[in-house]
Amino acid sequence: MEIPKNKQIVLFDGVCNLCHNAVQFIIKRDPKDKFVFASLDSEIGEKLLSDRHIDRSKIDSIVLIIPDDAYFIKSDAALEISKSLSSIYPIFSYFSILPQAFRDFVYDLIAKNRYRIFGKKEECPLPSPAQREKFLS
Repeated sequence: MEIPKNKQIVLFDGVCNLCHNAVQFIIKRDPKDKFVFASLDSEIGEKLLSDRHIDRSKIDSIVLIIPDDAYFIKSDAALEISKSLSSIYPIFSYFSILPQAFRDFVYDLIAKNRYRIFGKKEECPLPSPAQREKFLS
């Protein structure tokens, strides 16, 4: 699969209900069609992580990749994504003024407990036919 150069790639935990809902949330608020998605555990997800020397054992929830430019993990990824969403959601990017260590502590606390709180799927759910083009495989 060719990596799109004009899209930002969101890698996510494919079995996490919270992550699945976050992907659906982003899709509904992406009026400029800026994002595409792939599971962290997919072949393309693993390749994207490997190409950037991102240690998969330290990342278990979200990564934002801007091809040929940068990548963001944890709270930085969430805040960077929020900048491109419709409605009031870009305002969340102002949380970047908080120290990254604090933001990532809160992020890690939620990520650590996400299966217990939000549940887990046996496998990554398939996107609807209308959303299929938004997912890399």
